Amino acid sequence: MFTSHDGLCSIGELAERAGVTVKAVRFYSDNGLLPEAARSAGGHRRYGPEALGRLRLLRSLRTLGLPVREVRRVLGEEEDAAGSVLEGAVAGQLRELGSQLAALRWREAALRLVLECPPGERADRLRLVGSVAAPPSTAALARFWRAWLPPRMPARATAAFLDAAVPQPPDDPEPAQVLAFARLYALVTRPCTGDERPQPEAHKVSGSRGPAVLYAGLAQAYELAGARLRRGHGPFPGEELDSFVDAYASAYGSRDTPGFRSVLAGQLAADPRIDRYWELTAEVISAPGGPPEPTPGSAHDWLCAALHVQTAVAAG
Repeated sequence: MFTSHDGLCSIGELAERAGVTVKAVRFYSDNGLLPEAARSAGGHRRYGPEALGRLRLLRSLRTLGLPVREVRRVLGEEEDAAGSVLEGAVAGQLRELGSQLAALRWREAALRLVLECPPGERADRLRLVGSVAAPPSTAALARFWRAWLPPRMPARATAAFLDAAVPQPPDDPEPAQVLAFARLYALVTRPCTGDERPQPEAHKVSGSRGPAVLYAGLAQAYELAGARLRRGHGPFPGEELDSFVDAYASAYGSRDTPGFRSVLAGQLAADPRIDRYWELTAEVISAPGGPPEPTPGSAHDWLCAALHVQTAVAAG
């Protein structure tokens, strides 16, 4: 209780007891978060005993970083609902803080990258990493693949392919990973002249279901081959290759025969490649100094090599 004759206190006394500034009390009052009990004859604010607890709660909510609009929502709810509102507000603040921390970690790695490179390379490195937001967005990479994929790909199949093909930047990157992502971003956003990213002939499947069948089958084959790559196994015919060939055979409406495999091997060998994309992707997602993580590109190469081995043996 306050010791004044009317049981109320001044703004200064309230601020002192709550451990905040008079300016903060005035701000909360002006925004309707801390109602006044009365005004003195001279027009000064007077507060009742309940104001102290409310002010301490306000201070705690603001110390957690909750914006005024969220504080207003928490205080405006009944006691039973206030807990869930507070939980949602804190969860939202945690997500925002996580994004801010990711941006800071990315900027730190980018600054280290510029600082630690030879002086003659700093201008180019600075220009390269400066074009990428912090934290980086993968929207440009997704656009690159959407322009490359068959136009009739169902949305679900497209989303599944993008999940595999678009690398997610690490939350706590090393400078080498920042450089790799910046180079990847530059690769997919540079101006194109003519048809520089043609759809591989082997992927031009007719019909409305063909592309979805092909890419779903390839995703399964790439996953199987990726497990072999992680164990350091060289390319060889097996379940992985059978799954790979079956994806093309099913999409084309053909049978998996030695003749089909021979034709497919020649087609795949002649198709255009985007090796640089997959090399940079592996650098982004792999721990620096550790073994490269498999990508759809490295899995595809492993499977193509296995197919070449098998068809070469059959032809010889």
